[in-house]
Amino acid sequence: MALSNLDAARKQVLMFGGKGGVGKTTTSAATALHFAGLGLRTLIVSSDMTPSLSDIFECDIGHRETAIAGVDNLWALEIDPDEVMRRWKVKFGPEIYEASLVFVDMPYDELVDYVGLAPGIQEEFLLDFILERVRHGGYDLVVWDTAPAGDTLRLLELPHKFLSHLRAAPRVYLNVRDKLGLGRVPFLELIDSWRALSAEITAFFRDPANAEFVLVTIPEALGVYQARRLVGEFARFGLEIQRLVVNHIIAEADSEFLRQRQAMQRPYLQLLEEEYGQRMSITHVPLFAQEIKGVQRLGQVERVLFAV
Repeated sequence: MALSNLDAARKQVLMFGGKGGVGKTTTSAATALHFAGLGLRTLIVSSDMTPSLSDIFECDIGHRETAIAGVDNLWALEIDPDEVMRRWKVKFGPEIYEASLVFVDMPYDELVDYVGLAPGIQEEFLLDFILERVRHGGYDLVVWDTAPAGDTLRLLELPHKFLSHLRAAPRVYLNVRDKLGLGRVPFLELIDSWRALSAEITAFFRDPANAEFVLVTIPEALGVYQARRLVGEFARFGLEIQRLVVNHIIAEADSEFLRQRQAMQRPYLQLLEEEYGQRMSITHVPLFAQEIKGVQRLGQVERVLFAV
C-alpha cells in the first residue's frame, strides 16, 4: 500500500526513523519532493550525526535552510548536536545567565554550557526547533529525517527526563533562596516557562493530527528486529506507528545471487505482514539498480512511495 493517503492528511511534521542504513534519508527526501510538487512549502531536516541530504540532493546544504535548485517549494537543512546546542545558547543563554547570577558568579559560556547538560535539554530544543519551523518558519510541512533508532528513542524519553528534572529544580532553588535570604528568584520563573514549553512541545508531537512517525526498515534480521523494538517502545509511550516502509526489496530475481537474496528476504517480509499488516500501512520499495542521487532518481522512489 502506498503513502498516497498522506496527501489528504495534511500533517505539519512527518518523521522518518529506523535503524541506520535502511534508507531513511532517501525515503524522507522522496517524500519531501512529493509534497513540494503538490505546492506545499516543504522543509526537509536531517538531525543525523552524519547527514547525507547534501549527497542525495547533490548540493551543499549544511546548517542553513537551503533552497533545492530546480525544485519549487523545497528547502533542506542539516543540523547536528553541536549546532542544536549553539542555537539553544543563542535562544536561551541570555535569560539563563541573567536568572542564574543571583546564585553563582561564573563566566557566561561556562554557566550556560553547564545548564545545557541537564537531561533532555538537547532533545527538548531539537523538538522546539522543528516546531518553530512549522509555526514561524513559513513552511506548510517539515519532513524530518531523524537520527538512527537509539537517538529516536531518546526523543521519546524526553518528556520523562526533562520534566523530571524540572520537577526537582524548584525544590533545589527554593532551598538556596531560603538559605541566602533572597527574594523573588528569576530562575523559578524561567523553569515555569520551560515547563510550559515542554508541555506545549509534547502535546504537539503526540497529536496525530499534527505529526506522524513513519518507520523505515529493510527485510533483513537487524532491520526488522530494530523495527519491532521501535514499535514496542512507541507503544510504551502511548504512541502508535501507522505506516511502515520496507526498502531494498528484490522484486525480480534473474540470477542465482538475487534468487538467494530474495529467498532470504521472504520470511522477514512475511513476518512484518503477519505482525503489522492489520494495523499499519506497509509500503514496499524495490532495490534499485542504480544509487539514488539527484532529484530525477528521487522521483523514481517518490513514484513507488505514492503510486504516482
